[in-house]
Amino acid sequence: MTPAAPITQDVLTIPRKVPETGRVNIIGLTRDQLRAALIAAGTPEKQAKRRLGQVWQWVYYFGLRDFDQMTNLAKDYRALLKEKFEITLPEVVTRQTSDDGTRKYLVRIAGGHEVEVVYIPETDRGTLCISSQVGCTLTCSFCHTGTQKLVRNLTAGEIVGQVMLARDDLGEWPEKGARNDAVPRQISNVVLMGMGEPLYNFENVRDAMKVVMDGEGIALGRRRITLSTSGVVPEIARTAEEIGCLLAVSFHATTDEVRDQLVPINKRWNIATLLEALRAYPGLTNSERITFEYVMLQGVNDTKEDAYRLVELLRGIPAKVNLIPFNEWPGAPYKRSSGNRIHAFADIIHNAGYASPIRTPRGEDIMAACGQLKSATERARKSKARIAAEVTSES
Repeated sequence: MTPAAPITQDVLTIPRKVPETGRVNIIGLTRDQLRAALIAAGTPEKQAKRRLGQVWQWVYYFGLRDFDQMTNLAKDYRALLKEKFEITLPEVVTRQTSDDGTRKYLVRIAGGHEVEVVYIPETDRGTLCISSQVGCTLTCSFCHTGTQKLVRNLTAGEIVGQVMLARDDLGEWPEKGARNDAVPRQISNVVLMGMGEPLYNFENVRDAMKVVMDGEGIALGRRRITLSTSGVVPEIARTAEEIGCLLAVSFHATTDEVRDQLVPINKRWNIATLLEALRAYPGLTNSERITFEYVMLQGVNDTKEDAYRLVELLRGIPAKVNLIPFNEWPGAPYKRSSGNRIHAFADIIHNAGYASPIRTPRGEDIMAACGQLKSATERARKSKARIAAEVTSES
């Protein structure tokens, strides 16, 4: 019997615990949801469109958190908002800054759980890597997050909140009365490549991206957002239709035998099934290319034969290949391929007509590089368990 990865996996997660304030958190509500909530709170339906636009601009254009400062709203309406709503973001527990300028935020969400968020500055862009779940269910063997069991899905508000917290830290909100372009945009791109499998939390990810892409707020265009999936095939077409962002795929192998080990979801949707779904994606959204992420593991998936097989697999798909030198973590079962091997692999891909950039590892000194993210409390818990096991074995 062939092992099957779950199609949906939230049934075993821990229920989200939130303080009982009785107020609705505005963060993460789509326009339609916020309009409905404003009407339910007592806003006359004829005024709902205007009130929605005003509140939306204060929250997502200026980053305001205090209803009293929303000065184009009447005092009695501000009082209504304070009574019925709140503007609550996750809490930044720690911020670490790498020698290369990368910032890693440990963010605490409802229930005391934690996720990690990474900001990567470059000369021509700034990329924010956000999480969609606490932990992950996919157990990809090269990924540190995969060693942390899934706790729960993030809400749309907790996903949007990661973007807003980073904008707070970077000072990216415009001053009241100023145009959005008056402040240099430091977060030019958002990638859903942090903790978790985004397509196992589809509705919340979709709603969060609707908020982030809205042109009257944070206003990141859909081509500025990349969603990375391990290959949840049934949700790929839906991603194109309902989100429309760019797509990246954690590919990492050219045979089912190897991919079954590296990315176990391949046992459910193998390479051929995944590629069939991907061939349909660009036409649905006019995306330029699908990004194939390929971590370079010494002696596992880095031969010239692998490179030539990858070229054959990609035929007919507008694609680029991101080659990722493996970022080691404590207890990792793999080693990084040599620089010569990585460059030889890249040359084969490039000579076949596909872009094949080699990703420069960023934030390694603070465990913020690709594949290294994990909740700090989970690291501590794991360390204590290991210590206890060692003590037991010695006694």
